[in-house]
Amino acid sequence: MEKVTRFNATLHGFKKAIVIATELRETTEILENSNFKEIGAVDEDFVHLKYEYRKLIHHHCKITYREGKTKIYINRVFDTRQNPNKNK
Repeated sequence: MEKVTRFNATLHGFKKAIVIATELRETTEILENSNFKEIGAVDEDFVHLKYEYRKLIHHHCKITYREGKTKIYINRVFDTRQNPNKNK
């Protein structure tokens, strides 16, 4: 989240960056639900990898995550306004 906040601070200013980071954190809280596997769609950009990656969309951000044995790992927060080839 720190990298996302720094990136957004350069684009939108520090106050807006904090708002965006807070909203993203609130969006990921849904993954704490015991039935989280059904929440995000499979991320087709990562089907070639070892793990199954899923995604959540919040405004212009795609949050890519996977299930570990005891944790949920958020692997990437991608600004969808960028070139999609950067998300590979």
